[in-house]
Amino acid sequence: MTESPGGSERVPSRDRRRFPGISSRAYEHPADRSALVALRKLSGFDTVFKTLSGLLPERSLRLMFLSDSVRVSDQQFAHLNDMLRDACYILDLEKVPPMYVNQDPQPNAMCIGLDEPIIVLTTGLVELLDEEEMRAVIGHEVGHALSGHAVYRTVLLFLTNLALKIAWIPLGNVAVMAIVTALREWFRKSELSADRAGLLVGQDLQASMRGLMKLAGGNHLHEMNVDAFLRQAEEYEAGGDLRDSVLKVLNMLPRSHPFTTVRAAELKKWSASRDYQRIMDGHYPRKEEDKDTSVSESFRESAAHYAESVRTSKDPLMGLVRDIAGGAGDLGGKLRDTVFRGGSRPGGPGGANGTGGTDGPDADGPEGPAGR
Repeated sequence: MTESPGGSERVPSRDRRRFPGISSRAYEHPADRSALVALRKLSGFDTVFKTLSGLLPERSLRLMFLSDSVRVSDQQFAHLNDMLRDACYILDLEKVPPMYVNQDPQPNAMCIGLDEPIIVLTTGLVELLDEEEMRAVIGHEVGHALSGHAVYRTVLLFLTNLALKIAWIPLGNVAVMAIVTALREWFRKSELSADRAGLLVGQDLQASMRGLMKLAGGNHLHEMNVDAFLRQAEEYEAGGDLRDSVLKVLNMLPRSHPFTTVRAAELKKWSASRDYQRIMDGHYPRKEEDKDTSVSESFRESAAHYAESVRTSKDPLMGLVRDIAGGAGDLGGKLRDTVFRGGSRPGGPGGANGTGGTDGPDADGPEGPAGR
């Protein structure tokens, strides 16, 4: 076994860096990380719900997969078993979770369970992806396991289902929808975290991009292009007007996963970041430091991330949010300039009380005010 320049070990024969003792905080999206840090600080929170696992369908699911799916091992889907062990080795996950292949033409993968996580891959996914693309997906699911998403997702889904049963209480439905909306936002960010874990495992950005592109367009790589696929994400973010922005929000609310082009763009952005490079150089948060992590600091990082997202977003709605944040007076000026662009303003030259003057050097151009 060799050492990388940054001190992290490399996986034998594959020349992939290993990250001994890595904390999931290293790759978690700020919004995901702040929620997880807060939950981990609630001593006994998940333990209580593990004792209630009999109320959840987990045992039934385990029996179902054991009886009606193929468990990955040295004898069955051995190549997937090798990838799973590699992923756990690279991310230093001590216990390798059971993994099953389930007959389902829909490409999908999931990590579930309270007592211990289990990973499920569908045959549609196994048939769709090549080896390096599949390695990133398995790393994605191992990232879920390392972060504890399987536990907390199951717990919070249980709480959500419980809340739905009491929705008859006055205003209960409003409260429940607020909870569901918040949970889905967290779920979406946890998927971005797991995509990052998949990249740390596969250490092949192009393979991660291809995998996401195949999830969107199927097994037609000769008909697709990663750069063009990423341009779709740019067009999605920046295109349209406020009506399109509202539709984007409405389309996203019921989803547990971000849109595929958005995931690809977010992963590419993270791969070019200093955070990613520091991890690859062997500098990352360690598991033994998790207990000392500050909840308030994590929430500040999350808030800073959202503020930066609003600041840099090309979406028209986010532009309006920036304008509002910049001050109502400034917003009024922008709206006034927009409404009266190229023409006269009330109370000014050429307005209702004016005599026909112009408002700037362009007003008397070839098209004139009437041409606007």
